[in-house]
Amino acid sequence: MNQYKYAARHIDPVDREIVSEAEARQLTLTKPPGSLGMLEEIGNRLAGVAQRCPPPIPLNPHVVVFAGDHGVHGQGVTPWPQAVTVQMVANFLSGGAAINAISRQVGATVTVVDAGVAADLTPSEGLVMGKVRYGSADISLEPAMTILEAEAALDLGVSVAVELIDSGTDLLVCGDMGIANTTASAAIISYFCKTDPSVTTGRGTGIDDPTLARKISVIETAIERASVRPGLSDDPVAVLSELGGLEIGAIAGFILGAASRRIPVIVDGVISLAGALIANEIAPLAAEYMFAGHLSIEPGAGIAIGHLKLKPILKLDMRLGEGTGAAMAIPVLQSAARLLGEMATFESSGVSEA
Repeated sequence: MNQYKYAARHIDPVDREIVSEAEARQLTLTKPPGSLGMLEEIGNRLAGVAQRCPPPIPLNPHVVVFAGDHGVHGQGVTPWPQAVTVQMVANFLSGGAAINAISRQVGATVTVVDAGVAADLTPSEGLVMGKVRYGSADISLEPAMTILEAEAALDLGVSVAVELIDSGTDLLVCGDMGIANTTASAAIISYFCKTDPSVTTGRGTGIDDPTLARKISVIETAIERASVRPGLSDDPVAVLSELGGLEIGAIAGFILGAASRRIPVIVDGVISLAGALIANEIAPLAAEYMFAGHLSIEPGAGIAIGHLKLKPILKLDMRLGEGTGAAMAIPVLQSAARLLGEMATFESSGVSEA
């Protein structure tokens, strides 16, 4: 059995009784009810995930950046050369990227996973050599990958998550790197959310109007091509194989692996959200373990978050990817858990209630 199938079958609902217990505890803490806003909801959700009230404070967060290239780059959907993917992987490994700086600030470790970079990478500390194939195919002309390759990408993500959890990680964060990956992501979001590509597609790396129009047209063509595949609407793995990317599939598996071990996972922008949609289609209970780290200004992000019935934690007008917005939310989850566990109650403190 594939690892992703095994993980999907072992995802249980969060503990609703514990969530209710956390909600009741919030009412006893020395604050007006609801005055901590989303921090209360996040703390309650963390309690349900962990099956403990108060929940443990996640002090060992790990950011995983999944990297892959995209054949649709050849359609001129971005002015950035594909070689930037390899160059940025090197930047991550040397500690010079935005995600490295943010992770150092919030106390997270960064790992990079080669899911499908279109070049050979040199083995390095902090790099998982998981290449399924050398980049995806051009989704406007043919499937991005075969079903077997899609399943291999999903299994890769599960294995990375499980290995990190077994080594003591208690909070997972997913990020991405891959030039042209917002094109594949917008295609996936458009398909699952039944939204026109003109609505879901953004400027990605900052493209101009003619390039944006070309990008939308390419996505429309890709969806039209893929939609003739029999049974596509009932098979999320087939959607991944038709429209996705190798790093997107690995992100989906990563989320499934986290959920199967009852570990919260913070999801980043549109690429991670495309993976989250696939994970949700494979195992709808997986969404109960997801936290939307931020609301990217890429239009597909808000659409995907709404479809998953999540709430974005931060809104910082970010669109970089790499897991940066999600990593910024790590202290928020930690604070939510700490507040629920460490605030005094009205009874214990002698503070009068209303």
